[in-house]
Amino acid sequence: TCLFLGYVRKPNEIVVYSCNMQTVHQCNGACAEPDSDTEAGVGQGFKLGCISCKRRSEVKASATVEWYFKAKGEVDFVQIYTFSEMGPTIENEHFMDRLDWNGSKRSNDIQDASIYILNVTLNDSGTYRCFFNRILTYENYEFTTVVSKVVYLTVVDKATRGTASIVSEVMMYVSIIGLQVWLLIEMIYCYRKIAAAGEEALREAANAEYLAIASESKDNCAGAQVGE
Repeated sequence: TCLFLGYVRKPNEIVVYSCNMQTVHQCNGACAEPDSDTEAGVGQGFKLGCISCKRRSEVKASATVEWYFKAKGEVDFVQIYTFSEMGPTIENEHFMDRLDWNGSKRSNDIQDASIYILNVTLNDSGTYRCFFNRILTYENYEFTTVVSKVVYLTVVDKATRGTASIVSEVMMYVSIIGLQVWLLIEMIYCYRKIAAAGEEALREAANAEYLAIASESKDNCAGAQVGE
C-alpha cells in the first residue's frame, strides 16, 4: 500500500512523493511532464518549459541539454543553448545575454531543462526543441538515451490571457457578489424576523398587563358590592 503526496515545486513542474507504508521514512521522488506555455508578449520574460522524467529513480544518471531554434519561415534549426556539468553556454548571437537556465540545479541528473528568455521579441517566434542526452549508469555498463521535446512559441504585441483564466476570474467575482447579496438578504430576513418577534412580545405583554388590570378592577368592584 502506498501513500501519495503531491505539491507544485515550480510553475511547470509537479513533484510527487510515494511512500511505502511499511517504511515511511524512505520516500522516492518522481516528476510529471506538463507542456510548456506557447504564447509570449513582446518585451516580457518567458519560460520555455522542457521536462523529461527519468523512469527509474534508483539508477544513477547524468545528462547534458541542448536547445535548438527554428524561426518562422526558416527550414533549419540552429543551436542556441547548451547546459552541461561545465555550466551554461549561449550558442547564438540572437539570444546573447537573453537566455537563463531555469531547470534542475546542483545536480548532474537533469530532469528539468527549462530556460528563460529575457526581453522577448517578435523574432523569437518559432519552433524550439530541447534534447536530453542522458547517460544511465548501471553496475556493469552505461546506457545512453536521447529524449527531445518541442515547443511552438508565438510572440504577440501583448500576451493574451487564456479563456480558462478569464472564465475562472469572472466566476470568482460572480461568486463573491452572489455571496454578498445572499448575506444581505439573510441579514434583512433575520432583522425583520427579530423585529416581528419583538413586536409580538410587546403586544403579548400589553395584553397581559391589560388583562391583569381588568381582572383587578373586576375584583375591586365585586368587593365593593359585597361590602355594601
